[in-house]
Amino acid sequence: MINSKSIKNPRYERWRWQIFGITWICYASFYFTRKAFSVAKIGVADDPTVNEVLTKATMANLDALYLIAYAIGQFSWGILADRLGPRVVVLGGLALSIIAAVIMGTAATLPIFATMMLAQGLGQSTGWSSLLKNLSHFFSTKERGRVFGFWCTSYAFGGLFGSPFIGFWAYQVFESWRVAFFAAAAVVAINFIAFLLFQRNSPKDVGLPSIETYHSEPVAVIDEHERPEDEPEGSWKVIREVLTNPIVLVLGLSYFLLKPARYAILLWGPTIVLERVPSAGKLGAVIIPSAFELAGLVGPILIGVISDKFFGARRMPPVVLCLAMLTVVLALFIPFTATGKISIIVAVLFAIGLTLYGADSMISGAAAVDFGTAKGAGTATGFINGCGSIGAIFGGLLPGYLETETLFYGFAGCAALAMLLLLPSWNRRPATYQGARPVSADNGMAVGTAS
Repeated sequence: MINSKSIKNPRYERWRWQIFGITWICYASFYFTRKAFSVAKIGVADDPTVNEVLTKATMANLDALYLIAYAIGQFSWGILADRLGPRVVVLGGLALSIIAAVIMGTAATLPIFATMMLAQGLGQSTGWSSLLKNLSHFFSTKERGRVFGFWCTSYAFGGLFGSPFIGFWAYQVFESWRVAFFAAAAVVAINFIAFLLFQRNSPKDVGLPSIETYHSEPVAVIDEHERPEDEPEGSWKVIREVLTNPIVLVLGLSYFLLKPARYAILLWGPTIVLERVPSAGKLGAVIIPSAFELAGLVGPILIGVISDKFFGARRMPPVVLCLAMLTVVLALFIPFTATGKISIIVAVLFAIGLTLYGADSMISGAAAVDFGTAKGAGTATGFINGCGSIGAIFGGLLPGYLETETLFYGFAGCAALAMLLLLPSWNRRPATYQGARPVSADNGMAVGTAS
């Protein structure tokens, strides 16, 4: 028997890793325009021309406005990615994000900021579901845990390098918070061109067979009694089945509970650090939260490898374990950082990032795609991330109104509840169509049963 892992088609492999690379870069770049307002906040606070209008509470409301638009976009763009393909959706989102950032750096009136935050939210929300949909066509179920784990480092990387990069240009080079928006827009504009040149929606678009055919794997389906060819990709029946799938609904609820903590740190990290460690200064307050994103480079990879290698592509066990550890470290944030020492706050933020990004990436990535299947991957990831984005609204809004102590103890409770919701699904796997054996790959590829 020929092992499909030992005989590979070079052209297919090149396209697989080209798509991995360009989508990874694309999603990382989104975080530059996403983090621009977070970095600009500490400069706005000292600018007498705008700080009376853009108060702390007003900026919290603007974050909430952005996240509302982001949530609405997630529910919409995921379905459109299934029906129209990721390419057109993502390119439109990149263009909208660039335009919104440039306008926010140019004008600073409240109506313009509010409008552009809505536009930025809609543009940003095209990325996640569409790009994961793109990946699902090039990587099969048995490898998605570790592949998606590596891919999910994109948003940690974007957050990790986005804030220091735009903070450097804004406060060290030009000494203007407005430059944060211009520097971010420039990065995304470069990626727009790269995505246009190097991305394709599926193997079919470049004359190659499906990934299941290439790997000789059965096709994941929502209903195991349906043949994969019964419904076209992105049909309204597929979309309806995804949106009524119980495990997709539970994943969405769990993600809703998990997201507030992540977005509070992403959007208010510099402010929280400056509060807990006043000696850090402005640039230090921008850089220290990078420990959170640095851990995000490790967490998704770790949980993806554990899921594939130790749990046989089951997604729930490593998520439940991550959430249990996350509950503990969130509860310890306040007592551990009460000393005001930089080293302690860096360590705690790293521990939170390691466990939070691990659970986050698996729920919204591999698990969402597995249970949504390739045909409905955009809808599933869009719905789950949309639910998370509703939770993220609270992450952007509440830090402007609540004490940090109240926030982090509340986040710990939410993580514990998410863990309890997913615990009954410990052994769940996506269904596969068993009516026929996978066919051999064509286009000159000699493959047999995957092992």
